[in-house]
Amino acid sequence: MSVLDIDFVRAQFPAFSEPPLQGQAFFENAGGSYTCRQVIDRLTRFYTQRKVQPYAPYEASRLAGAEMDEARSRLAALMGVATEELSFGPSTTQNTYVLAQAFRQFLKPSEAIVVTNQDHEANSGPWRRLADAGIEVREWQIDPQTGSLDPAQLENLLDDKVRLVCFPHCSNVVGEINPVAEITAIAHAAGAFVCVDGVSYAPHGLPNVDDLGADVYLFSAYKTYGPHQGVMVIRRALGELLPNQAHHFNGDTLYKRFTPAGPDHAQVAACAGIADYFEALAAHHGHQGDAAETGAFVHDLMRAHEVDLLQPLLDRLVARNDLRLLGPSDATRRAPTVALALGRPAEPVAAHLAEFGIMAGGGDFYAQRPLEAMGVDPAQGVLRISFTHYTSSAEVETLTEALDRVL
Repeated sequence: MSVLDIDFVRAQFPAFSEPPLQGQAFFENAGGSYTCRQVIDRLTRFYTQRKVQPYAPYEASRLAGAEMDEARSRLAALMGVATEELSFGPSTTQNTYVLAQAFRQFLKPSEAIVVTNQDHEANSGPWRRLADAGIEVREWQIDPQTGSLDPAQLENLLDDKVRLVCFPHCSNVVGEINPVAEITAIAHAAGAFVCVDGVSYAPHGLPNVDDLGADVYLFSAYKTYGPHQGVMVIRRALGELLPNQAHHFNGDTLYKRFTPAGPDHAQVAACAGIADYFEALAAHHGHQGDAAETGAFVHDLMRAHEVDLLQPLLDRLVARNDLRLLGPSDATRRAPTVALALGRPAEPVAAHLAEFGIMAGGGDFYAQRPLEAMGVDPAQGVLRISFTHYTSSAEVETLTEALDRVL
């Protein structure tokens, strides 16, 4: 396994050379990552050379459409799915809402879905509203001490009425990486489809959705070094069953069926820059292979670096008696999204950290349900420290020193 070249990585992100950001360490990546140079270059090119209605026969329009198609095909290939199974929308929240409306029409009042109380509200609220249409909503609850979801508890909720199970790849406050393939197999054995919220996982390496077996996988491009778009994978078998949510004449095109509004042409095209970055990262580290192999290589490269940085931080945090770490203390079991319950309002603590050059956040992060389930007052919130593979060991050391001073 290659060791991540952190200098090469940081050279791909213009933010690290911007004067206003010098002397500051960015630890709010769960809210949105820095954007890589490849995405910025493509966005600039589109706005300066391609800002016309795409898919017309003249050259600027033809190129605009081709770049949008390129983004879809290359991201799909990295994730091991067919091009037409990947679509873009204005945000993951919006994509989930549209998908929930499709299921509202598809399900019968006697049928049921399963949601969790570990989720960000975007993958919980739209599904829970199906109760208004007579759909039974069952809650798969986390352990109040650990925040974990037990697959055995899911099995107790499943029967022949359940048609859909919705859960996160990892929570944006608990951070634990859920066993998606195992959970999906359990749900499928009971005859249910699976919708996975990957927003908090994808920034740490895009998964191979085919290997996971999920029917739906959602994540946000602006948290994976790109523009503010939601990316949604819907496997063909499910996508063709659900009612069309777009214009009637787009109903036969899978990637258009669940995007009722016209896409942001420039931002969709710029998402190909994410694939450019992944390929550059793989090539720099000596990898050769097809798109799915490249996606897996980059995933493992990112995760190994993050785990190496995360474990010492977790060790120092669990040794303290003035805070509660939410989620596991084993870095291999979680994403580097670390929520700390302080027993006092967290936002002023984040503001104090900013005085030491630490950019972090405090609040409930739209995760009121898991916080309440774990006995944390959402009004006080948590201090959330989140990083990704472009974070350096020196920045983590700066963070720990600042935490010692502030806490």
